[in-house]
Amino acid sequence: MATLAPVDPAISEPDPAALIAARPHLRMDARDGLLLDGVPLAAIARDLGTPTWVYSAPTLLARYRQLRDAMAETGLDAHIHYAVKANDHRAVLSLLAREGAGADVVSGGELRRARAAGIAAAQIVFSGVGKSEDEMRLALAENIAQLNVESAEELAMLSALATAMGRTARIALRVNPDIDAGTHAKISTGRARDKFGIPYAEAAALYAHAARLPGIVPVGVATHIGSQILSLAPFRAAYQRIAALVGDLRAAGQSVAVVDCGGGLGIPYRDEIAPSPAGLAAVIRNAFAALDVSVKLEPGRWLVGPAGLLLARVVLQKQTGAARFVVLDAAMNDLIRPAMYEAWHGIVPLSPVALHAPCTEADIVGPVCETGDTFARGRMLPDLPPGALVALLDAGAYGAVMSSTYNARPLAAEAMVGGNSYAVIRPRQPIEALWGEEILPPWLDAPRA
Repeated sequence: MATLAPVDPAISEPDPAALIAARPHLRMDARDGLLLDGVPLAAIARDLGTPTWVYSAPTLLARYRQLRDAMAETGLDAHIHYAVKANDHRAVLSLLAREGAGADVVSGGELRRARAAGIAAAQIVFSGVGKSEDEMRLALAENIAQLNVESAEELAMLSALATAMGRTARIALRVNPDIDAGTHAKISTGRARDKFGIPYAEAAALYAHAARLPGIVPVGVATHIGSQILSLAPFRAAYQRIAALVGDLRAAGQSVAVVDCGGGLGIPYRDEIAPSPAGLAAVIRNAFAALDVSVKLEPGRWLVGPAGLLLARVVLQKQTGAARFVVLDAAMNDLIRPAMYEAWHGIVPLSPVALHAPCTEADIVGPVCETGDTFARGRMLPDLPPGALVALLDAGAYGAVMSSTYNARPLAAEAMVGGNSYAVIRPRQPIEALWGEEILPPWLDAPRA
């Protein structure tokens, strides 16, 4: 098993100016403050309030095209299926659908979202370790391109359902290659002890079994080893194992037309050196070019992560002994990644004056009654008085989609920037909506005014 050491979180700490300079879609204007694709973020905060998610359509499109072009240069028959779980807003899906992207879904809800956004069923792959019978029926009724099967038990369920419906399920076996991606333990998916996929040693026999089952047509193999991977070495090791498996399957007389390479390409949240699409494309080409297979790729974070940010306003600064706490109106219910994964997000002021002011250490926290409601510790930032605006960067993936209404906090507004203007793509949730669908049992008196 290949093992990589995790990235050391203390390697470097770029200042706000460096974070902005490293992101071409951001620019600090002397008059209007921080701009996203030329649109003043302070104006969005003024119009919509905070916290508010903001996405850059030009950045998302540019990244998709960069990845698409890198895969095209390999000469492979390659198809991109956006991982809907990263950000399932219909505006994001529709934007990518117009570019020709397919979708990688992990639930019936995501499948329906993808279809509502205009993504053809023939461009949808259904992944996930726990597909329900209803979800399988939906996938079969829609006649989607491929279901990635993760166990013998799931394969048996799918065969029975497909036969009963008079349908044929095109499946790929998701193989667990026992490769450590060197990422956070909670987003590593390709090790033998992880819940995902079929053990490598059992894959060939199960593939042959699948070929004999009614209602099942095996079209290929799939793998996915994790998320936020910052080295090409785990991809290389995993794909070499999958290529060897394809060879073994064909030698045994099986037909293998598709290799689903999954996703996982990481992004630089601070100043890490992250692999490029061209580098990943080269690894895929080297592994599979000689096999004459169609290749699927399922990016999520790499596409939409850098294209989004979270606007927040400072509620107050609290001094406790030598410690400075900057309390925002955004919280872990909005962006849970720091609390859940100890994730690092750049935090920058929107004010051009604050950007160049002296910095001191501060803990950036939210108002939720949890110690874990902390976005950053010991971050070097300028004085941020009440009302000051900040942006939490690279929050387009696994941000709004993982939000909750914990502490009775309504879901934040969402906006998308494009063409030197912005549009609201989801208004702020009204507070009344939090209990609007709740029903009191008949024996409980209605609340008194």
